[in-house]
Amino acid sequence: MLTNFSPCIAISGSQDCDSIALNNIAKCIGSTIIPWHMFEDKVNKSSFQYFLYLNNDRLELHSLKYKKQSAVCIDFLKGKTRHRRLYGGGKGQDLAKAIGIKKIPNATVIDATAGLGRDAFVLASIGCHVTLLERNPVIYSLLKNALERVYHSDDQQVKEICVRMRLINANASAYLLAQKKSDCADVIYLDPMFPSRKKSAKVKKEMSYFHDIVGEDEDSDGLLKLAIGCAGKRIVVKRPRLAKELAELKAQFSITGKSTRYDIYMPENSLKHL
Repeated sequence: MLTNFSPCIAISGSQDCDSIALNNIAKCIGSTIIPWHMFEDKVNKSSFQYFLYLNNDRLELHSLKYKKQSAVCIDFLKGKTRHRRLYGGGKGQDLAKAIGIKKIPNATVIDATAGLGRDAFVLASIGCHVTLLERNPVIYSLLKNALERVYHSDDQQVKEICVRMRLINANASAYLLAQKKSDCADVIYLDPMFPSRKKSAKVKKEMSYFHDIVGEDEDSDGLLKLAIGCAGKRIVVKRPRLAKELAELKAQFSITGKSTRYDIYMPENSLKHL
């Protein structure tokens, strides 16, 4: 059932889509499937802000609020994710340095705020084994569909990467509380929702959708404190370059790029700040 979810959302699919998959998505988010012809002809569109559409095998998130915006679809096979995999710098990029890939090769990582899964995919592509936690059922469904399309593709290289990605529909705080410290991942990665900007024209399409569907990550301060208590080797927090440190906890060190900063906390040394 839907949790942490506010806008009204419809679900539909093309004639060629997998009806079983469509029903599973509807069950996951706790909504009813509306046949496309009824959605077009009879349903009052003002009742909905967004709709999920299973277009053959691609799950797309469409906006009825931002009508000029194209759909959001997570894709690990092409587009931005493919470009970053091929040309993003591999183990030399800031994210890899923040995770500590040279000191922790083949690290186990919990991505506690999976979102679009782009950073998790990058980490898996450099050898990490990543558990993606996503509590919002709509975003979880988009991620699950993206991984399924990889498994049904002929791209063996991307398949090998995605095998190292394990997706779970779970609240990160509850998940971390249930972890024994001895069983927890080497690294816990947090990428809480960036604060919304007043100038909407500057906000990326995905972020405008996510702010509506997911809302603000109001529990991110507490999540950092939980992560510090159970991570094996380090905690990495992704922040806007000029933003304050999460929970006002001083990081051991940071890696700063043009627009993004990674704050790194060491569990043993950071407990004194709690």
